[in-house]
Amino acid sequence: MRIEQDIKDKDLAPARHLLIVDDEEDMLHGLRRMVGREFGDLRISVESSARQALRLIGAETVNLVLLDIKMPEMSGLKLLREMLKSDPGLTVVMITGYGTVDMAVEAMKGGAFDFLTKPFVKEGLFRVIHNGLAHNDLIRENYQLRQQVADGEPLVEFVGDSAPMRRMYNAIRTAAGSDYTVLVRGESGTGKELVMSAIHRLSKRGHRPLVMVNCPAIPDHLLENELFGHQRGAFTGAEKDQPGLFAQADKSTLCLDEIGDISTAVQAKLLRVLQEHEIRPLGASHSKAVDVRIIAATNQNLEKRIKEGGFRNDLFYRLNVVSIRTPALNEIRDDIPRLADYFTHTVCHELGISAKRLAVETVEMLMNRPWPGNVRELQNMIRTAVLFCPDDIIAPQYLRAEVLADAQEEGTADSSGLLPYKAAKERNTLNFTTSYIHRLLKETEGNVSRAARKSGLTRAALQKIIRRYNLDPADYRSAALKLPHQ
Repeated sequence: MRIEQDIKDKDLAPARHLLIVDDEEDMLHGLRRMVGREFGDLRISVESSARQALRLIGAETVNLVLLDIKMPEMSGLKLLREMLKSDPGLTVVMITGYGTVDMAVEAMKGGAFDFLTKPFVKEGLFRVIHNGLAHNDLIRENYQLRQQVADGEPLVEFVGDSAPMRRMYNAIRTAAGSDYTVLVRGESGTGKELVMSAIHRLSKRGHRPLVMVNCPAIPDHLLENELFGHQRGAFTGAEKDQPGLFAQADKSTLCLDEIGDISTAVQAKLLRVLQEHEIRPLGASHSKAVDVRIIAATNQNLEKRIKEGGFRNDLFYRLNVVSIRTPALNEIRDDIPRLADYFTHTVCHELGISAKRLAVETVEMLMNRPWPGNVRELQNMIRTAVLFCPDDIIAPQYLRAEVLADAQEEGTADSSGLLPYKAAKERNTLNFTTSYIHRLLKETEGNVSRAARKSGLTRAALQKIIRRYNLDPADYRSAALKLPHQ
């Protein structure tokens, strides 16, 4: 048993584990030395036996496997299937010689992450290992999230494990254990509605329906009627009694979203409910007791609104018994890969299409972008990328144009819109290369040899470009099969 398996201290994260499987001993040890020099913190194991490799995967956590497609005991394709059966969270990269690329493509359809062709280009090898490890990090994190759901983890509404998110989770659980009024504060697009729903669901009132109202969505002159209801004859057209949202939320929770936008007249009546725990519908001669918990949310600076006379000071203190703040996306950048991956899978499910994943370069671009619209903006951006990307791997060019512009660290455009020379050159090069290779593979139906001849590039140079932009020639072959030839 290896030392890493004996580590029990959860604060000490074990090194990520790479397994190289090849029946050529010289290849094994050469690869181990080369990779070890580049990835100093990576634990590397080597196996020349397919069955020994399977035993190792069954006994230990392996993050990434470099697997030779030609193995004497068992074919690489069969070994791939057995490995993924033993550990579905494994990331496998196939190693193939010239002439077996079609087999490698078949392996990718069977669950392999990528493939490498011999002889190796060192930079390409390192890039594939880096991408494979980053992909496995996401796979393992998503598996942990699914396990939390299966184990009854209560905060299933949220994705993220950064320190600000953990603080928010603790605040939600604490607030749910009481019946106090809660004020949820945070920028637009940070999930305030999710927080309100989670508090209700975890509370003793959680078995009753939650009543949610978006205050700005209801005209001010109608909001009072919506909240408190009316009796027959209270005004022209009131032909029958109408219970308001407070009556509907009796013994449950009423969530008032964007509370900072309500008028001072409605604020006064809301204050009375919080003080007296009773409501008086329009046209009624007496009040009615209600047992309603209030959870309010706002993206406004209520203290500033109080100074300006737009919000009642006494109502603020009635609402602000327990305060929870939702962090902006810029404060939880470590969670962006998890969120982006979650939204990608969700959108694919909504559209009823096969699963797609984000290229590592795409995730890096998302990590480096400012997010004025927070999580909602990220979600919408992923929806657009999934919808318009025809490939299984979403490359950076499928993000909105403004993201590509933001990713240029070398400079920004001046008042005339002109970028610095280096930034403009790199942007145009990126756009040209991705557009050209996409059209080239489409016209040659994914045949790399034909594409290389047509482009004037060597096959190795073309494959390097294809891998760099995470394109898959197999996607163009499968697309060609689906389209009737003219």
